[in-house]
Amino acid sequence: MAVIQVPVTVKGAEQLKAELLRLRSVDRPEIIQAIAEARAQGDLSENAEYEAAKDRQSFIEGRINEVEAKLSNATIIDPTTLHADGRCVFGATVRIEDLDSGAIITYQIVGDDEADIKNGKISISSPIARGLIGKSEGDIAEVTAPGGVKEYEVLDVQYI
Repeated sequence: MAVIQVPVTVKGAEQLKAELLRLRSVDRPEIIQAIAEARAQGDLSENAEYEAAKDRQSFIEGRINEVEAKLSNATIIDPTTLHADGRCVFGATVRIEDLDSGAIITYQIVGDDEADIKNGKISISSPIARGLIGKSEGDIAEVTAPGGVKEYEVLDVQYI
């Protein structure tokens, strides 16, 4: 079975590593302590605290495995080292104009786990990012969105 490499920015990889560290060094020990305390209360068959702690432990262990897998399959890309000749690529920060409304928006194209529309980070798999990939300053990107086709003019592409 082929391992699928997943692109992630340097900042995104740092966030995943920080989450993994927190899960291993804070969350896991806390839940082990909570399970021990619930066990000390006696009969486990009717112990809601024990059941809740076991459920939380299962979630934490699952998340640790998920983050470890993401990091092991990650291709870390540093946007500041890109040489894409002004084209929109993964990691690029793109300033675009919505040709319908005239709104000017800035997005960074990032991995799925890093996407945060409120902070201007869109997933590489989003319709807007797919429409922008390969475009350069002055190009028009047609994006098929749930509300129909939208057009965006690429105003600026930066690798920051």
